[in-house]
Amino acid sequence: MEWLNLGLALLLLSLVLPICISQDNLGPGKSIIGKQTLISSLGTFALGFVSPENSTKYFLGIWYNKIPKTPIIWVANRESPLDSPGVFTLSGDGNLVVLDTVDGTRKVIWSSNTSVPASAMNGTTGVLVDNGDLQLRFGEDTLWQSFDNPSDTLLANMKLSFNKRTSQRRALTSWAALDDPQPGKFTSGIDPKVPGQLVIWKENAIYWRSDLYVGKETNTDFGVDDFSKKWFSWWKKPVDTCDFYNHCGPYGACNDKNETLSSPCKCLTGFRPKFQDQWDKGNWVGGCVPEKALMCKEDGFSKFSKLKLPDHAVLLENMSMSACESKCFQNCSCTAYAYPNVTAGSIRKCLTWFGDLMDILDNQPVDSPSLQNYGHDVYIRVHGSQLGLKSHSHNVLKKSPVIGIASATGVLITLVLGYFFWKKYLGMEGSTEGSMSETISKARAEAAKNDAELPLFSLKRVLAATNNFSVANKLGEGGFGPVYKGVLLENQEVAIKRLSKKSAQGHLEFMNELKLIAKLQHTNLVRLLGCCIEEEELILIYEFMPNRSLDKLLFAPSNNTELDWGRRFRIIEGIAQGLLYIHKYSRLKIIHRDLKASNVLLDGAMNPKISDFGMAKIFEINQTEANTNRVVGTYGYMSPEYARYGHFSEKLDVFSFGVLLLEIVSGKKNAAFYRCEHSPTLAGWAWELWKEGRGMEVIDASVRETCPPDEALKCIHVGFLCVQEAPADRPTMSSVIRMLQANEATSLPPSKEPAFSTHKNSIPAAVSSSGQTPASFSNNTVTISLAEGR
Repeated sequence: MEWLNLGLALLLLSLVLPICISQDNLGPGKSIIGKQTLISSLGTFALGFVSPENSTKYFLGIWYNKIPKTPIIWVANRESPLDSPGVFTLSGDGNLVVLDTVDGTRKVIWSSNTSVPASAMNGTTGVLVDNGDLQLRFGEDTLWQSFDNPSDTLLANMKLSFNKRTSQRRALTSWAALDDPQPGKFTSGIDPKVPGQLVIWKENAIYWRSDLYVGKETNTDFGVDDFSKKWFSWWKKPVDTCDFYNHCGPYGACNDKNETLSSPCKCLTGFRPKFQDQWDKGNWVGGCVPEKALMCKEDGFSKFSKLKLPDHAVLLENMSMSACESKCFQNCSCTAYAYPNVTAGSIRKCLTWFGDLMDILDNQPVDSPSLQNYGHDVYIRVHGSQLGLKSHSHNVLKKSPVIGIASATGVLITLVLGYFFWKKYLGMEGSTEGSMSETISKARAEAAKNDAELPLFSLKRVLAATNNFSVANKLGEGGFGPVYKGVLLENQEVAIKRLSKKSAQGHLEFMNELKLIAKLQHTNLVRLLGCCIEEEELILIYEFMPNRSLDKLLFAPSNNTELDWGRRFRIIEGIAQGLLYIHKYSRLKIIHRDLKASNVLLDGAMNPKISDFGMAKIFEINQTEANTNRVVGTYGYMSPEYARYGHFSEKLDVFSFGVLLLEIVSGKKNAAFYRCEHSPTLAGWAWELWKEGRGMEVIDASVRETCPPDEALKCIHVGFLCVQEAPADRPTMSSVIRMLQANEATSLPPSKEPAFSTHKNSIPAAVSSSGQTPASFSNNTVTISLAEGR
């Protein structure tokens, strides 16, 4: 059973221990081996190699020096345990490192991995400070410290934090077991979405959440019993039923303090259980819904006292309470507001909520001895009739007739233009999508055919998993429709893709995904777990990818910490393996046709998974190429023959892979070069540098100094081979993988000038062979296509 050392044993300790004079620093040429230790200046803390009780593995750790059976409070090599004590020393680049001896050679298994100036590399020192912080110093400057990289324990003067600019998070992570310091399932830190609250996550799903911090300071003490020499704590979470996140679902209030209640969950006044039969059975995850549908301007606010502030609060600027209410009332999406005290000086903040109210606790004590302060007044939006209100229209500014006329005219113009667009581009070949009823009947037939491979989910199960498609669960939206995060009853996290009724392309994409992904099983392809075909709903359920899509990390400012060179190369290899599988080894021979950074998802271990097969094309076993009258995909990733003439083969995916490879290596978006005067594409820009012998300048500056030059240059070379003008000049994916795994870059074939490298207008307006059907392109995040029969 995993040890949740996060009971938040925040060891905020102040111990007076005997002074012990010993070595507290590690200088150049020195090392810690075997049972040797560093001891902080006052003897409070020790550092060395240690093996947890009942374990055969060794770790470099820090512990309290004077307390018997003290827990290890910090571990360096958590993910790389040693079979015997290693060596702790300073490397040639000035970093602190842990070395393991393998087959007579020393191998680095952990490093402080910070940027050390060249002038400081031979003069750094490791110091164990008397507050438990291991620091890498150069003179008076601290270059790195363990307090910025906590394990499972928070010490005095440490901080849990989230940096919005860099997306860097300082958080605690539990041990995998009592005798195993490797990272476990639980993490605790500041919520990046709502910075004023402390959260425990279990495998990326919220497990416990503190109340929102509104300025009142609370202290919690931890200590050691001098007689028993054991730790004791005054407070820990989660303990009670209502401590667990969102136990009663949306608008469900949890109260486990009132023994007269038969159930800890009840709906707030004015709300009723969403699924009454499940609620009666004690399954409260579906939560509650308004008894009367909200009508926006005819709504009002009902006051609820002594509530824990719901999750996902949005802070508005300081304003009066009436202004706060007015601000919320005028936005029909605003479901609640609160106006809590911030300090004794009566400074107040306006808090608002949008979407369902989550994680509500009722009748909570104001003096809770924790990091939170329960007992707030929250004003929740309900239908005006439940408050005896006729209308709130007197609070709304009257619109002038001119605005009304202009709005009506604008709507009319939009409808006329929309009609002509539909007639010209969609209507000329008839309805390619078919009716919803046709799609549903086809989907049911396909699902029945794939029943053994593809489980069917009930709509109730999907609604419960997504809190009724709550806005808070929404991950994004594409041409197919919105995507939601869901949690099934067995606590499995999933991604749920719901076909939008307004989607111009979704019906065929739904059928395509249903046919394809159920038959594809590979570690580098996203896995389809099931589907829901019920009432008017068409829904696909996928495995959840906690690190979302590659573009979110690759083109974000934080990529230098999240995407080091090793991870980038593994992602490149993984994408290549996924493409090779669908081209050659899967039960169906498939051309993806829309490979790009936003269609590569990353799992918890940063393994790439190719997703979005809505535009994919199935080939016959012996088929090598095809033509289409409708070009679909993403501008910048299309091969020349496909963009111009609708001609495609597996070499289309190879071309897209080459563009993506260059994006991963350079950290630059191909689309960013479209209006560049000298190089209209990323490949063109990289080629100019390559010709001048400046290939290393193509590599992202954040990894340029740490990547193996031969490997990085080899990747660029392979990228050029993939984006050749003629399909015959491009390698197959099996050749790509062989080249990536080759030891010598010199063994690669020479590359010609890439396609589109110098001519801005290489791609004319794409048309079909009949000259009638327009091409359909998409941006770098959402695929927009026209329907095509497959």
